[in-house]
Amino acid sequence: MPGPDESGGDIRDTRLPLRLSLPSPSHHSAIVTNTNAMLTSLHIQNFKAWRDTGPVRLAPLTVIFGANSAGKSSLGHLMLALKQTVQSTDRRRALHLGDGKSLIDLGTFADCLHGHQSQNPLEFELQWHPPGGFQTEDPISRDSFRGDTISLLTRLEADAQAQAQVSSIRYRLMEGKQSKLEVDFSCSPQGEFALESSSYKLVKTQGRQWPLDAPEKFYRISDASRARFQNAGFLSDLALTAEELLNRFYYLGPLRDHPRRTYQWSGDTPEDVGSKGELTVSAILAADAQERKLNRGPKHKYLLFQAFIATWLKDLGVIDDFLVKPIAAGRKEYEVLVKTGSSTPEVKITDVGFGVSQVLPALVLPFYCPANSIVWMEQPEIHLHPQVQAELADVFISATTARENHKGRNIQLIVESHSEHFLNRLQRRIAEGVISSDNVAVYFCRKNKSGEADMEPLEVNMFGDIENWPENFFGNEMEDLTARTVAAAKKKIAQQIK
Repeated sequence: MPGPDESGGDIRDTRLPLRLSLPSPSHHSAIVTNTNAMLTSLHIQNFKAWRDTGPVRLAPLTVIFGANSAGKSSLGHLMLALKQTVQSTDRRRALHLGDGKSLIDLGTFADCLHGHQSQNPLEFELQWHPPGGFQTEDPISRDSFRGDTISLLTRLEADAQAQAQVSSIRYRLMEGKQSKLEVDFSCSPQGEFALESSSYKLVKTQGRQWPLDAPEKFYRISDASRARFQNAGFLSDLALTAEELLNRFYYLGPLRDHPRRTYQWSGDTPEDVGSKGELTVSAILAADAQERKLNRGPKHKYLLFQAFIATWLKDLGVIDDFLVKPIAAGRKEYEVLVKTGSSTPEVKITDVGFGVSQVLPALVLPFYCPANSIVWMEQPEIHLHPQVQAELADVFISATTARENHKGRNIQLIVESHSEHFLNRLQRRIAEGVISSDNVAVYFCRKNKSGEADMEPLEVNMFGDIENWPENFFGNEMEDLTARTVAAAKKKIAQQIK
């Protein structure tokens, strides 16, 4: 049943097909003040092109630019490896680097190390806000520890078989920037593990003191090791928050599936749209079957999922009408029909420009994934007209403010891009106050003189200006203008001589 939304209007129960008469919500939203669950910082050492990224601040909307082979993609690839390790059934494997059936295949551990130097450890630190914060109590002292930020620092080294093994794990619980609880699980040169904390008095269980076991995966102290102490149960809760974080991580790669004339859907609900967007149509149908309704943020109308996506496609200027329907009653084969103009015939998605099928996964994923998710995208603007590339910035800003069931979805987006048009629109929206500069992070990746990847944070002020614009950020425009002017002058002189 339709009901009131936050603006006092009716929840729209509009179903597809979407026609021109359907009003298009404004691109503009309230200023983003997202302080909810999200990945706040990433620091990687000795991984692929990166000797040391330094601490990378991540915002609700983070955009990473840079030259080809500058190390942008490897940042997301490590996150994918961590996710597939969490989801692996093999607890003994410290880092699941992948195979033909996994989310990503990074080769061997030596392949992943910077310069393939296996004598150097791989280190990474994740810092995040867990949903609702984190609190634990020492069952012996009754001291309470509460914080809004958790940090996990892991060091991995190559063992005798050149496989990754954990040499240390450190968890920190912080309230703001103040440390409330720290715990270290580390291995000595003799191969013995120790659990220590400077802020929490760990009490060993009585009886014979057996040595501690090696950790499970890259983040978890085993049940047997925790049982050596009377008050170490909170370690399983910390590990659980790390699992929750990485299970909320979703990835869309730069190479997406070609459109199909028919799609199969038998009622399943996919976790996401797939790394190549291959599950996008299934995701749309699943969301619509569940009658999910979303809006673009406070004061905007609610729409059924398929209509919500269609309005964005129309606002992007990609299509005029959009419909996913079964090819016949009772069948599990579906077709995607589109109209590119109000007077054009309805055709299958395979019979229109390639850009429609390529932008659809990038549009669906941030609105389909569960609340409090982290979405990493590579080149969402690929195959798109410059104007549509600019409009994508509005889509992603909206994704950070969108609401479902009258609650904020709190989606975090990390976007790798080459699009100057995307950046220009983002700068404009910051200047207009649509999104705060504090809720945007922009980086530029390049190779330094030593051939190593280097990441420079760009300082975007409240007026949308980049105060430290990198040299040759989008190429040398002045050099091209000068060269063109000189060439034109030479041609004119030559024509006059003739």
